Amino acid sequence: MSLTHLPPDARPREKLLARGPQALADAELLALLLRTGLKGMPVLQLAQSLLDRFGGWAGLLAASVQDLGKVKGLGPAKRAEIAAVLEIARRSLNQQLAEKPAMNDVDKVKTYLRLHLGGLGHEVFAVLFLDAQLRLIAMETLFQGSLTSTTVHPREVVKRALALGAGAAILAHNHPSGVAEPSKADELLTRQLSQALALVDVRVVDHFIVGAGEVVSFAERGLL
Repeated sequence: MSLTHLPPDARPREKLLARGPQALADAELLALLLRTGLKGMPVLQLAQSLLDRFGGWAGLLAASVQDLGKVKGLGPAKRAEIAAVLEIARRSLNQQLAEKPAMNDVDKVKTYLRLHLGGLGHEVFAVLFLDAQLRLIAMETLFQGSLTSTTVHPREVVKRALALGAGAAILAHNHPSGVAEPSKADELLTRQLSQALALVDVRVVDHFIVGAGEVVSFAERGLL
């Protein structure tokens, strides 16, 4: 069932045009993108079920095309549209972080990392390499591990920093368990990488841990 069965003043598109996108609930925004539901499931119900399945926008934004393909009844056209919007969001944030100092807006960095690392079923260690003005040069996933641990080699991080001409770096990894609290091993790794990168005049400005609903900053916690 499409949105046309709703009264005009209750249709998400009309509400958005009249009151702005901020007036729409999460399911209404997603329903605008989906446009139609499935047999026996109206589009608003489908939108809410997707948000529930992936844990809200954060999880949906981190979903891959393969993840979307596991949703029964979600055809190629809808999967492609959702994937395209998610990629637009990633590229938009990438451009913003490349144009202005990344740490000017920590929340934007957290959103960027949630888009890339949130919802993964395995642990990933990534580095945002920055120039001397703290603008993003590139984000690279350097190591992948099991659900519980990742082996990170400082030499490889230093090598990539030199190759990219980085002046600073933001470390980041996810906790597939969903709990974003830093462990003692995380703190030790941060110190080791900070010391190794300092030898080539690259400053570590933060380390973020991406969990299910939270992204923790070492700098904000006073751990850096």
